[in-house]
Amino acid sequence: MAHPVFYGGHDAVLCDLDGVVYAGDEAIDGAVQTLQELGGRGIPVAYVTNNASRSPQEVAAHLRGFELDVTAGQVFGSAPAGVALLTDVLAASAPRGPDPGRPAAVLVVGSDFLRGEVERAGHRVVAGAADRPDAVIQGFDPAVSWADLAQASFAIRRGAEWIATNTDLTIPRAEGIAPGNGALIEAVSRATGTRPRAAGKPEPLLFLRAAEALGARNPLVVGDRLDTDILGGNRAGFDTALVLTGVDTEATAAEAPPEQRPTWIIDALPTLRGEPR
Repeated sequence: MAHPVFYGGHDAVLCDLDGVVYAGDEAIDGAVQTLQELGGRGIPVAYVTNNASRSPQEVAAHLRGFELDVTAGQVFGSAPAGVALLTDVLAASAPRGPDPGRPAAVLVVGSDFLRGEVERAGHRVVAGAADRPDAVIQGFDPAVSWADLAQASFAIRRGAEWIATNTDLTIPRAEGIAPGNGALIEAVSRATGTRPRAAGKPEPLLFLRAAEALGARNPLVVGDRLDTDILGGNRAGFDTALVLTGVDTEATAAEAPPEQRPTWIIDALPTLRGEPR
């Protein structure tokens, strides 16, 4: 598939959401207009997000509410990636107990969407640590409580595998910066003395899948976090642009290790209409 190019031959944009397109329910100034203009120029856009609380259909509907022409097929989230990793880990650790053919028991700490993804993968969702889960999968959801984290801790200390959809410490909201899934993971980690396997950014898989879906050979990754968006895009072998409307700043970029440094720094998405600096 041939696409128009911009900048130094980039043929698509792989765009983060929180802190780049919107903060909470509010669009960031100029972001929607820029994405509309890219679409009008024939530049394909995919949305690569570590948010595991909503389905691609829900994310696409949210973006359409900003008058963006987006389908679920353009959204690549960490929940499906986390469930794929969960399935691989459980397969590697089988057989389990006296009945190796039974579905794995999984405790889900996260959204109803994540719970549904686990069930669709053929696993059995259980209510708590007393059900002796084979694994715990943890993803962000605003309704996650202390009791949920405690159940995860009990299960992990008893030997359950632990998978995280992502490890973002913070989430940009309209009111400011809020704790993310990574912050909740830290609580469980302190209680268990262990760390989860993580599936989302900064692992390169989501970026590679998105580029393949768009038929892009030289996409530009745009994100607001050095430790997830930029590191993940760099690991995928793509050019990266840090946007200064979310978590990280020029100062943190200057102090970042080489693997987290962006190809460019841009003030906001509208900079994509011109040349990056």
